Amino acid sequence: MTQAPTGTPAPRAPWYAFATPTIGKGVRWASRITHHGGSAFPGKVVERVDPGFLRRTLAQLPLGVVLVSGTNGKTTTTRMVSMMLESLGLRVFTNPTGSNFTRGVVSALLQEVSAGGALDADIAVLELDEAYAVHFVEQVRPDYALLLNVMRDQLDRFGEIDNTARLLSRVAAATTGTVVLNREDPRIAALAQVVPSGARTVHFGLSQALRRFFPTDDDMATTFERDAAPASAPAEPTAGTVADVMLTGVGDHRAQLLIDGTEYDSEVRLEGVYNLYNAAAALAVVRAVQASVRNPQAIRERAARLPAKRRDGFVMRAQRFAGASTDALVDALAQVTPAFGRGEVIDVQGSPVELLLVKNPMGFRLALASFPPAGCNTMICINDEYADGRDMSWLWDVDFTSLHATGVDAVSGVRAWDMALRLEYDGVAARGVNTDLEQAVRAFVGMDPGTRKHIYCTYTAMLAVRSILGTMADVADAGVGK
Repeated sequence: MTQAPTGTPAPRAPWYAFATPTIGKGVRWASRITHHGGSAFPGKVVERVDPGFLRRTLAQLPLGVVLVSGTNGKTTTTRMVSMMLESLGLRVFTNPTGSNFTRGVVSALLQEVSAGGALDADIAVLELDEAYAVHFVEQVRPDYALLLNVMRDQLDRFGEIDNTARLLSRVAAATTGTVVLNREDPRIAALAQVVPSGARTVHFGLSQALRRFFPTDDDMATTFERDAAPASAPAEPTAGTVADVMLTGVGDHRAQLLIDGTEYDSEVRLEGVYNLYNAAAALAVVRAVQASVRNPQAIRERAARLPAKRRDGFVMRAQRFAGASTDALVDALAQVTPAFGRGEVIDVQGSPVELLLVKNPMGFRLALASFPPAGCNTMICINDEYADGRDMSWLWDVDFTSLHATGVDAVSGVRAWDMALRLEYDGVAARGVNTDLEQAVRAFVGMDPGTRKHIYCTYTAMLAVRSILGTMADVADAGVGK
């Protein structure tokens, strides 16, 4: 019987399991042709037909599973880790569309497995929504967990941030190999206390000089709060905790990183200062995976889990990966490109249009800081569908005063008037408000030809904007369905 990476037996397959991939692939084909069901629908069907499919399929992976979760940066950091591991020679399975529920992972698996259910990969790197990560670890215990941060996000789903931290604590407690934690986020750093005794804990962090660029939720202050009282000083990092990877300097598409006492200067193709810190997180987890295969005996033990015909190829890839230098890891980081909607630039009739996903106060604040509005047209699109979070009160925790000088050229989405009201309270002019997203996007993109354009949008608004732009320009298929 195939063994799971944790050493526990993979679940026994039902007699009809041979048909599960065919059923799932058929549902996936039908949903894409008919534009019904969305990207996660095939996974929902398979979860009901064959509940053990997820765990049984991932049990084939000799290097196991990397689980990435947290409030901000999951999709981009998952992409970083996946692309770096691939660049360094491993075969990687991931869920690249941001469909970060368990059924979304199942749907992504259906695209990759053979008709017989075989998954030709060495390791999985999976983005999981904070709540669904708990359901995932009840089925699959990850070998590695990367826990990024805890911010106020979708309060109607998660409640206050201490509840989100409790959800992530269950991920840390279920991880069998290495848990990688954000040293600067006190709620994440505290999860070291629940890491199992047989697992390692490592941290990524910031130099003290950079902490003002990356405030925690407790550091957040709006215009009104600053008017009422001076902002409190950032809390000190966890005493005595050494960061395996530390971000020490930021620049225009450049990051300085301290690793093993040596400072490395890396180009980064991703947009936004916040992604430089995500880069430190990604490097830390890649180093954790690398450490687990440095011992040749560990590679042989993991190869033994594979069918004989796959062992030699895996051993060669694992040995190459294990021997990669830190310089090679940093070079791999420099090749990572943006995930869809996360600083993605689409050329529309000669105007570069930049899509910037925003879904909580920290994400919006860092996006505004990373993309100066001068010389650009600005649009904000706010929806309140389930995937966005129904409660839009978090917009009042964002400081929009950086838009004073330029104003906002267009506001759209289901909650366009709420957004316009929020801008009014910060004294920011909103020159056009239109809840019809397609009309608003077309008008916005058509203004001032050749001028760079920033579109800040919530998740479902971003999908809709990409779809609209796809009728006007060449837009890569993100594979997320309609």
